[in-house]
Amino acid sequence: MIPAFRPSRLLALLAAALLALTAAPGWAAVSITFYSKELGASFPHAFVILEGTLDRGGARIDEDYGFTAKTISPAILWGKVSGEVITDHTVSYVKGSDRHFTVSLTDGEYDRVMATIARWRSARQPSYDLDKHNCVHFVAELAAAIGMTADTTKLMKKPRSFLEALTARNRAWLDGRKATLHRLDALPAQRSKARPAPLKVPRA
Repeated sequence: MIPAFRPSRLLALLAAALLALTAAPGWAAVSITFYSKELGASFPHAFVILEGTLDRGGARIDEDYGFTAKTISPAILWGKVSGEVITDHTVSYVKGSDRHFTVSLTDGEYDRVMATIARWRSARQPSYDLDKHNCVHFVAELAAAIGMTADTTKLMKKPRSFLEALTARNRAWLDGRKATLHRLDALPAQRSKARPAPLKVPRA
């Protein structure tokens, strides 16, 4: 027996199909998390981890990036030394670091992040400068690549303090993006007075 045609059922199916199309997420499933590592058994450091799958498809992404001197020695105190983008942050190293915030990226933002990393990776050597071109400057430019605003005039040798300040300065932006803030207790109380316009790091 042929089932009776039901217009109401057809309309329900059409509505469900339209809902599935319009309910597609506006943000990609790739997220970026900013980390810091303070003094201890290792040199202070800032780095990021990218995880997820792009809206346009492809293999799952599980990558970490930081910038450091190729050799940690007293030479970094006196001037430029050879630098490199590293991708070997171990599980134990990450666990011993501080997570600051995680935010989902659009495909375009991911592309800008990767373009910034490529630019740092191909920089003319010697590329590491403790005062002007270190791991904190690196994550500051990654933040700028996704639309955040970073003040690079201070705290550039203090990864944790810099990322706490970056989080506080961009709190409204992060809230708008439904970012996960991992160190809320470390954030300063929001002030009612307007702050001066912050310096924007050039995008890649």
